Amino acid sequence: MTTRGRRLSGSDLSGDPLSVAPMLLGTRLVAGDVTLRLTEVEAYWGGNDPGSHGYRGMTPRTEVMFGPPGHLYVYRSYGIHWCANVVVGSKGECAAVLLRAGEVVRGEETARDRRGDVRARDLARGPGRLTRALGLTGEHDGSALVGSRAPIALVAPDEPVDPQRIRTGPRVGVSGPGGDGADYPWRFWLDGEPTVSAYRPGKPRVRRG
Repeated sequence: MTTRGRRLSGSDLSGDPLSVAPMLLGTRLVAGDVTLRLTEVEAYWGGNDPGSHGYRGMTPRTEVMFGPPGHLYVYRSYGIHWCANVVVGSKGECAAVLLRAGEVVRGEETARDRRGDVRARDLARGPGRLTRALGLTGEHDGSALVGSRAPIALVAPDEPVDPQRIRTGPRVGVSGPGGDGADYPWRFWLDGEPTVSAYRPGKPRVRRG
């Protein structure tokens, strides 16, 4: 259990991603002038998960995913936009939670400067929009989320989220075995939230030449 309204610690994030991911719903992510209330996340679990970047082991790119918990793993998706993950689990274990969507609850003007003239619900609706609204880039890969001096913070909600509102399903855009919603219903979201992104299945990559 997390205390209402306090900054999350490494111990809060030390559980497995399937436990931490739903716990992050309703949590506020604070980055500079902008604060989001998280409404959609996805769990990724290394060697247990063919959809994870760490499925085949550690690489220079994925090293931060192997802990310790309480850091950001930020990567470029398809060379287009940045995606941000919270590293969870224990040191040596590849575990992370992708931040898919949220509601901007503070700093909307700053978020709009970064995102343009879009509807409020679309400011951080999707992982690429979320990072842009918060101003997160590859420079934030490995940044601390815990500790009093950490530049980015996760803050527990003032009121606990009703578990009856939490929904699960297949992860967005994941192809192959990791996209199987029966075996990997590892996307979590809050029912009734307009900021939750639309589901789309993954498309297998075609090798050419």
